[in-house]
Amino acid sequence: MSDLIAKTAIDRRLAEIIAPVIEDLGFELVRIRLQGGKTATLQIMADRPEGGINVDDCADISTAVSAILDVEDPIEDNYHLEVSSPGIDRPLTRLKDFATFEGYEARLETNQPIDGRKRFKGVLAGVEGDEVLLNIEEAGEEQTIGLNFDWLSDAKLVLTDELIAEMLRQKKDAGVQIDNLDETAFDEIETEAGEDNAAAKE
Repeated sequence: MSDLIAKTAIDRRLAEIIAPVIEDLGFELVRIRLQGGKTATLQIMADRPEGGINVDDCADISTAVSAILDVEDPIEDNYHLEVSSPGIDRPLTRLKDFATFEGYEARLETNQPIDGRKRFKGVLAGVEGDEVLLNIEEAGEEQTIGLNFDWLSDAKLVLTDELIAEMLRQKKDAGVQIDNLDETAFDEIETEAGEDNAAAKE
């Protein structure tokens, strides 16, 4: 699926099957990942278009996704399904995410070196065509760079006070009870995986 950052062919195939089901329920697929292990885990991250998703919503999505996966059967082995909200320091997986969160700090990673580097950190400056614009500081000077969306392998918002305030406002506007959200489940998995990857690359 070209409009979603997906790491593997199976993730892209799963996104094609699952996205329409989630959209029919009034939600959006933010990210999907199939992770191996003794029992594979299929992680689905979803949200409302206007932001804000609760535990009951996640349960509804899980039921609908399980039904379609039983029919399509794209995963050969047994797997465990996890559905969660994006969390505050959410991943950016669609081109429109980079426009939505213009002005917020983000970390981006490319699948190939750009000018000798694969990791970029800066303030999102919107989208121009297929390029994600990022304000970065180089040698004490701020400059705007453009990274083609297809080059991105990972992108995530950086947790800042401004971002926390905005996410809480969105959830309140959407009528979501903050205490009911399971923000930690996915974030912990993401953090552990991120740290392992970082250690492996250093």
